[in-house]
Amino acid sequence: MIRSRLIKPLLFYVFASILAIFALIPFFWMVSTSLKSKGALISIPIEWIPEKVSFEGYEKIFTVFPFAQAIFNSLFISVASTMLVLASALMAAYVFAKIEFKGREIVFTVFLATMMVPGQVTMIPVFLVLKEFQLLNSFTGLLLPTVFNPFAIFMLRQFIKTIHNDFVDAAFIDGASQPNIFLRIIVPLSMPIIATLGIVTFMGSWNDYFWPLIVLSDRDLMTLPLALSSLNGQYGSEYNTLMAGSLISMLPIIILYMFAQGFFKTGLQMGGIK
Repeated sequence: MIRSRLIKPLLFYVFASILAIFALIPFFWMVSTSLKSKGALISIPIEWIPEKVSFEGYEKIFTVFPFAQAIFNSLFISVASTMLVLASALMAAYVFAKIEFKGREIVFTVFLATMMVPGQVTMIPVFLVLKEFQLLNSFTGLLLPTVFNPFAIFMLRQFIKTIHNDFVDAAFIDGASQPNIFLRIIVPLSMPIIATLGIVTFMGSWNDYFWPLIVLSDRDLMTLPLALSSLNGQYGSEYNTLMAGSLISMLPIIILYMFAQGFFKTGLQMGGIK
C-alpha cells in the first residue's frame, strides 16, 4: 500500500517533467539560435549550446530595421487597448450586475449572443466604417473596435454579481452616488478579476497580427507582429536575427505574467463563480 502511494505520485511527476522538457525544447532552441553567429547556424551537428556567444542577431535587428519603434508601437497599443477594454467593460458589467432595469436579462442575453459571431464576419464592415471616417492607418482606427468586448463584460459581470448587495445598499444609505459606489466599492473589490482580464487583454493585443495588418500600412506605425513578419520576408535565412526578434517579443509577456501570476490565478478561480 505504501509503495503504491509512492509510485503513483512519482510516475506523475516523471511524466509531467518529460512533458515540460518537450515543451521547453523550442524555447531553448530559440534562445540558443539567437546567440549564434551566422556561420554557426548551419554547423553539423547542431550546437545546442553555442561554442561562441554572438549578439550579431540582436545588433542587426536594431540597426537595419526600425524594431525599437515597432516595440514602442506595440506597447502603446497594448496598454491603450487594455485600459479602454477595462474601463468600458467595467462600467457595462456594473450596470448589468447591480442596476435593475426592465429587460436587463434580455438585453444581456442579446449582448452575449454577439460572442457567437466570428470576428472575420464583422471585419469588413468595420473596415469600411473606419475608411468612411478616414481612420485607416492610424492608432485611433486600430483601437476603436477594441472598446466593444463581450467576453470582458461577461467575465466582469459574473464576478461583480458575487459582491454582496449590502455593500451597495449601505453606500446608498450614506448618500453615495452611482459613480462613487462604482469607483470606491466595486472597482477595489474587483481587482483580482481586473488584473486577470488586463493580462489576457494585453496578451491578445500584443500578439494581434491580422487586424493591424488590415488597418496599418505605414512602416512607422507597424506593431511588433508586423515587424516580425517583415523580418521573416527580408531575413528568412538568418535565423539568429529572426529568433532574436521573436525572443524580444516574448519578454514583456513573460515579465508581466511573472509579476501578476498571483492575481491571474485568483481571478481565473473567482471569475466563474456565480
